[in-house]
Amino acid sequence: MELVQHNRCFDGEQRVYQIQSKALKGSTKFGIFLPKQALAGQECTALFYLAGLTCTEETFVIKAHAQKIAAKLGIILITPDTSPRGEDVAKGDHWDLGQGAGFYINAIAQPWAEHYQMESYIVDELYTLIHDEFLIQDNSVGIFGHSMGGHGALTLALKYPEKFKSVSAFAPICAPSQCPWGEKAFSHYLGDDRSQWLKHDAVALMESKGASFKEILIDQGLNDQFYTQLSPALFEQACLKVNQPLILREHEGYDHGYFFIQTFIEDHIQFHNQQLRTS
Repeated sequence: MELVQHNRCFDGEQRVYQIQSKALKGSTKFGIFLPKQALAGQECTALFYLAGLTCTEETFVIKAHAQKIAAKLGIILITPDTSPRGEDVAKGDHWDLGQGAGFYINAIAQPWAEHYQMESYIVDELYTLIHDEFLIQDNSVGIFGHSMGGHGALTLALKYPEKFKSVSAFAPICAPSQCPWGEKAFSHYLGDDRSQWLKHDAVALMESKGASFKEILIDQGLNDQFYTQLSPALFEQACLKVNQPLILREHEGYDHGYFFIQTFIEDHIQFHNQQLRTS
């Protein structure tokens, strides 16, 4: 693990590390914000943030303005990249497929299966590395994300509730098996068998696995230019079917971007802080 950048931030430190990933079969970077409590040797709660299409490990770090509230509450923030990278890694034909668009799943179709193992990277390799290298409180890790990363946060939380004790999302792709972004990605990464797609679809997972969390928080802008790709109503219906408490907040005038995230980031981190400290 190589430290490639570190900056003082709200009495803590924002860092970027580079590692050789076994899951991704290559070099990858992740960001981590360590509040002063962590730097002083205290165990802290932690949040994984999964970014959206075209983003990197730096996007949330720079644009979300999350460090101030994380510093106040003593929360570690972890920000992985959105896909494998490198000259030998398969590329897509557009920004919504391939590098920058890993969809947080394990690909099973070629040529993608060689490197696109983002699910295993997040929940096994990086999750274990963070616990080994930093002081994380037991049973106190949450996950959240935006758009493609909101899809990732919801699906990984539903599949691994023993690892993630809280979950929220900004404008998540809730039913990727039913929208153009997801259909394109899943047909390439997983092949044509749609039963495989449902293993990575938050609506389908909620209906099959049932209620797993005290609450789930989703914020959605009603001026979102990608609203038809997201289907929050379908996820709300799935939650109602299985009695999963959901806070779905819809906001007039807000679009899909990081000004929207900045506006509600404190609410999300406070939400996770409450969930993690009372679980």
